[in-house]
Amino acid sequence: MRDDKAVRTTASILHLDLDAFFAAVEQRDKPSLRGKPVVVGGIGNRGVVATASYEARAYGARSAMSTSEARRRCPPGTAFLFPRGEAYRRSSRVVMDLLRELSPVVEQVSVDEAYVDLAAQGDQHLSVDQVRARVEELLDTIEKGTGGLTASAGVGSSKMIAKIASDMHKPRGLVIVEPGDEEDFLAPLPVRALGGVGPATADRLRTFGVEEVSQLRRMTESDLVSIFGNAHGSGLFAIARAQDDREVVTEREAKSISAEETFDVDVVDRAVLREELARLTDRVSARLAEHGAFARTVTIKVRHHDFSTFTRSITAGHPTDDPATLLRLAIGLLDAHDVSDGLRLLGFGVSGFVAHAQAALDMQWPGEEDLPTATATAEDDIAVDQVANAWGSAQALVSRPAAYAMNPGDPVWRPGQDVTHEEYGDGWVWGSGRGVVTVRFEGPRTGPGKVRTFRASDEALRPADPPDWTGV
Repeated sequence: MRDDKAVRTTASILHLDLDAFFAAVEQRDKPSLRGKPVVVGGIGNRGVVATASYEARAYGARSAMSTSEARRRCPPGTAFLFPRGEAYRRSSRVVMDLLRELSPVVEQVSVDEAYVDLAAQGDQHLSVDQVRARVEELLDTIEKGTGGLTASAGVGSSKMIAKIASDMHKPRGLVIVEPGDEEDFLAPLPVRALGGVGPATADRLRTFGVEEVSQLRRMTESDLVSIFGNAHGSGLFAIARAQDDREVVTEREAKSISAEETFDVDVVDRAVLREELARLTDRVSARLAEHGAFARTVTIKVRHHDFSTFTRSITAGHPTDDPATLLRLAIGLLDAHDVSDGLRLLGFGVSGFVAHAQAALDMQWPGEEDLPTATATAEDDIAVDQVANAWGSAQALVSRPAAYAMNPGDPVWRPGQDVTHEEYGDGWVWGSGRGVVTVRFEGPRTGPGKVRTFRASDEALRPADPPDWTGV
């Protein structure tokens, strides 16, 4: 049965999701990792998994799991790598360009996910067979154009149906839900499959014997409103009946990305605060990589023991997504703030997004005379709560890597990082520590390469751009 609120009468909204994207890019660019478990994310003790390859998922590794738990589950030899934002953005741009060739109306949700309006060029009456042929051709083109990356797609009469469908047969899956079949498609699914149902809502529904969408559909709107409140209750009633009239929009701009930490006891030690700021910076940097964006403005948020709250911001001369650059700016802001009475909360955020970065070789740091003056703002409790809610919704996935160098003069070698050596050519960092760095020399166009170890300070070894995978 189809509800009147469902606007479209054709399966003309496509949701495309690249499969295990970060990990797949790593396996493409690093031949020795193909077919082996790969985990991308924070590599330190407090790190969190951003993406796990399907080989790693077979052992139970999952996105948002702690890295320490993933290490316990995965076998020896699993590669734990720090994210390479630019490598992911390059592949993402190829995919998004292909989507825009298919339709002028593309809503990019993140670096690996987008909605496409298949009816935007007047094709209002595409048959299911026509849609299937077009999307199958698209998936083939993506795989060829990205050096072997795969994507999964869902097509339906609404964004909700398309998104759920794209997750049904991963990897390299295609599910089309025909008009009129939406409620039958949703009925056997767990309620967590619905976009508005998180863990807390699912737990609450379970107390009423509701675990599947078909069971949720039996509840009246008034019952759901009495349990969850007006907006959430009515929303649950609607999505259980496949009611989603959201259109595909071409612009989807995030204003800021941020993360924060509330301490169990007030912290006065600047070293501890710097360490926490480094963790927050890495989490936000991971989200920047997901969005394929660079930021110009850095903001820290501090709350004192008496709940007085301040924000300090600085706008750099060049946009960046580099965690070390963002951290230096943030530390400059923190060092300018009096923390002698202790902080109960510390936050970090970025804004002023652009889609490209300029060379930052002449970047100057807080305290140098021609940087803009940092700003400080006091907030009342109501405003603070609103900001905290917004920041909480942008919580990121990656924590501080163990090999992160706090001293600006020290080399920073992160596992997975692209490097080049004057004698041996291009490769990537396998690991580092105790003054040495191990590099595997290989790329997307080679076979598995040899491993060599160097002093961490070896001047012949330098960071490099991501390798060229075209033609693979």
